Amino acid sequence: MTESTPSEPTSAGPTPPEPTPSEPTASAPTPSAHTRPPFATTPRGPIEPTGEPANVPPARWDAIVADLVARGVTGTPELVSAHAVTWRNGALGCPKPGMFYTQALVDGMRVVVSVDGTTYDYRFGTSNTPRLCEH
Repeated sequence: MTESTPSEPTSAGPTPPEPTPSEPTASAPTPSAHTRPPFATTPRGPIEPTGEPANVPPARWDAIVADLVARGVTGTPELVSAHAVTWRNGALGCPKPGMFYTQALVDGMRVVVSVDGTTYDYRFGTSNTPRLCEH
């Protein structure tokens, strides 16, 4: 009997050459290619334009009158302006420090009234509950 020697493993094809330092390689993008613009806050107030002048629904007018009475304001309120508004978020253009608001567009209304020379800026979202914006 004759002994056979193990044969060398054969490869399926030629081995690709290793890249040399002189060959170009794919480079990673530079950091400046993926920088973002600086953080910016959105301005207070509604998205422009504020909408067309609007009629104040009776339920909203009654809510404004009731709020004024609850604040001890006497006199008859006079309508200064009323506009349909799309607010940038649940703050209705009048955020209070330390409060969190929904971050979604809110269709609503801004109603400005005057009582005895004092102006009151009321904001409405989707409900008939007014929010007095005290600047």
